[in-house]
Amino acid sequence: MRVWSIANQKGGVGKTTSVVTLGGLLGQRGHRVLLVDLDPHGSLSSYFKLDPDSLEHSMYQLFFNNNCKNRDYIGQVIRPTSLRNVHLLPAATSLATLERQVSGQEGMGLVLSRSLAQVWDEYDYALLDTPPILGVLMVNALAACQQLVVPTQTEHLALKGLERMVHTLKMVMRSQRRELPYLIVPTLFDRRTLASVTTLKEMRRIYRDKLSPEPIPVDTRLRDASQLGLFPHQLEDESRGVRAYRHLLSLLDNEIEKANHG
Repeated sequence: MRVWSIANQKGGVGKTTSVVTLGGLLGQRGHRVLLVDLDPHGSLSSYFKLDPDSLEHSMYQLFFNNNCKNRDYIGQVIRPTSLRNVHLLPAATSLATLERQVSGQEGMGLVLSRSLAQVWDEYDYALLDTPPILGVLMVNALAACQQLVVPTQTEHLALKGLERMVHTLKMVMRSQRRELPYLIVPTLFDRRTLASVTTLKEMRRIYRDKLSPEPIPVDTRLRDASQLGLFPHQLEDESRGVRAYRHLLSLLDNEIEKANHG
């Protein structure tokens, strides 16, 4: 299984859209995909018409249930989506209380890694949707993943969030004593606005080789797909947004190949 975390310490940058669209495109290729919602807001779960306020089984239970090492229990948590080979590990709003409840407990940064180990051979990819704050959920996501994708809105204020995220990543890599490849993805790009164009130029100046060369454009079809609970390619396979994410997926594939032959 390949595990990708989609993360940024700023909200509203397109993390959930990126998880859903990339996951759907991987599913379209025939891969077995597990989407994991680690955000107490439950945007990914809500995308697929689940209610994070009323879920009986969710990521929250995996942090406390003694059976979390049991494949049968994880099977109760995983839900289907509109694609046969793409499944969802949903979030509950109770995740918001997790930080306080697990404070001081050992091993809580590896709960997700242990959970994914139970289904390692059943999926080709796991894509993790993360909360916009550094805490135990973000630590779990960074500890479990092999590739980090950092969606960043092309507006000036988003650059600060990106700076914090890169700082956090470097801090985590030092503590874990390992390199974690990351790719910054400009999102919500509108070439008609000076703010988008200027911010993209600034991102290219600062981050150069760590930046995806093609930004994800503003595309109302992505929003339409969200309202319908569909993967964007199911609604319109050749929309601007889907084409941009397909290009991003090819870029990530190339990064993996380079790492494997490095």
